[in-house]
Amino acid sequence: MSEFLASIPPVLVCLIVCAAKIIEITIQSLKTCMMVKGQRLKAAGLGFLECTIWGLVISTIIGTLGDNLFLLAFYCVGYATGLFLGSTLESKIALGTSSLQLIANGENTQKIIQYLQEGSRGYTVFEGYGSTDKMNMIMIVLPRRDALPVLKQIRKICRNNVFVVVDEISKYAGGYGMMK
Repeated sequence: MSEFLASIPPVLVCLIVCAAKIIEITIQSLKTCMMVKGQRLKAAGLGFLECTIWGLVISTIIGTLGDNLFLLAFYCVGYATGLFLGSTLESKIALGTSSLQLIANGENTQKIIQYLQEGSRGYTVFEGYGSTDKMNMIMIVLPRRDALPVLKQIRKICRNNVFVVVDEISKYAGGYGMMK
């Protein structure tokens, strides 16, 4: 590998190291998210791939890193770009499950329930009291990729007159329409 790298222009070596580091750290970010969400087998596969790329990159630069600040800069740019790309990619994939907790008055609660029933979504309503009036809390558990569109629609039908808390759930059991 070192003979091959010695035969190509140094700027190309820097670009190769940068690209490999971007791929490695993007994989690392996704692997970490999968581990947190309990997808251990997929995380292990990504970990193997990440480690392979890391080994190739580090063996390429370890001897020259202190002498070649240009290579170090490309290594660091690749690392930072990989972190950004990995977190962006994970947010697009939206792994996992979310919990929406909505607090609304009676009228908006009825609108939300109707919307959820039309979409065959499970929910639970708790009656309670807010600081000024009787309120309801509606709890919804759904795939994370569905949380934002559902939340946008609920806020639209309630004219933003609903308090919302969104959490990520690592484990759950049972529930209407939920398979786990």
